[in-house]
Amino acid sequence: MSPDSVDQRVVISGIGAITPLGHDAESSFAGLVQGESGVAATGFDLHADSECRIAAEVRNWQGEEILGRRAARRFSRFVHLAVGAARQAAADAKLDDSGEPRERIGVLLGVGLGGLDTLYDSFDRMARGGPRAGSPLDIPALIPNMAAAQVAIDLNARGPCYTIAASCASSAHAIGEAVEKLRQGSLDQVITGGSEAIVTPQGLAGFERLGALSRNNAQPDRACRPFDRDRDGFVLGEGAGVLILERLETARGRGVTPYAEVAGYAATADALHQTQPAADGDGAARAIIGALRAARLPPEAIEYVNAHGTGTLQNDIAETRAIKRAFGSHAANLWISSNKSMIGHLIGAAGAVELIFTALSLKHGIVPPTRNLENPDPECDLDYVPGSARTRRISTAISNSFGFGGHNAVLVLRACS
Repeated sequence: MSPDSVDQRVVISGIGAITPLGHDAESSFAGLVQGESGVAATGFDLHADSECRIAAEVRNWQGEEILGRRAARRFSRFVHLAVGAARQAAADAKLDDSGEPRERIGVLLGVGLGGLDTLYDSFDRMARGGPRAGSPLDIPALIPNMAAAQVAIDLNARGPCYTIAASCASSAHAIGEAVEKLRQGSLDQVITGGSEAIVTPQGLAGFERLGALSRNNAQPDRACRPFDRDRDGFVLGEGAGVLILERLETARGRGVTPYAEVAGYAATADALHQTQPAADGDGAARAIIGALRAARLPPEAIEYVNAHGTGTLQNDIAETRAIKRAFGSHAANLWISSNKSMIGHLIGAAGAVELIFTALSLKHGIVPPTRNLENPDPECDLDYVPGSARTRRISTAISNSFGFGGHNAVLVLRACS
């Protein structure tokens, strides 16, 4: 964000979320505050050799409820989730009543992999029946841009519409770039966020072979243990988070009360390794420092960090080091927590869902806990809010998102005044 554009304050005017803890943002956040777990044994069969048999699925929710049976068949599950969350966000922001020209509403969503479910179903059909067993709907259903495209169609948003793919940082990047679009003045609202639905046998197997997933099948709710000495990997999750962003003056002109201001955004690259983060946290620290600089805030202004907090050995240590590098002595004063300890890792949707939860922390004055943090890792020695939620009025917070390939994105939220 350029310094000469900070007068263009961008705010969150609507939110929508479908997560392993609930089918909307507020119920999901309520479960998070209570320390509930969305992790359980998978709802589908796995090969006998599968070592990881747990996931954080969105249960009792079907895309047919949103799109209707016929339309739902045309799209992969990540599209269903995106449209469902986008409708919630648009209704919350009173977007249908805004009177704004639809040409000035854009859509910018993040996706990690896209329609993995459709991809493997297509492979299976063609392996058994040849090319004629393929469907003309396969490619349109699974391509990563289709969530953004279908949200635009569904909400008649005729401005720029595209997708950002940056692994686990995808939707955080999408939100940050949406802020830039609004500050340029070419759009009035941007529908932004992300979706992901790769909790499939193939998705689990891929991450399992990487050694990234927890194998604690006997105790699913205790499997994801960010910053804990006994952590053994993350839990794969699914879901969607969508936000309506607009300039503060536009929101107030429509009579909408914002949740929070997106005050800063920065992105960096580790430029190091395909999957491993920089051990010293340098790239992540630079993203934090850059986001604070963009928000024109000193490190001491931040009160809460919604951590990336995956529960993997290397990532939790690297993130702790990054926070210390960026905040110095103030790191010891921060409240830090990991939503992934309860909802799993939503990959391309993680940044958006976690930013929504951060905004609700500012709104309600409560910080969710880090679940399952019982034996702190000596190298993770900050305050990760273990055990139970804490209540305090919060005015400023950051949300961290870091992805395979060394992608780092940090967003700063500030309470609206």
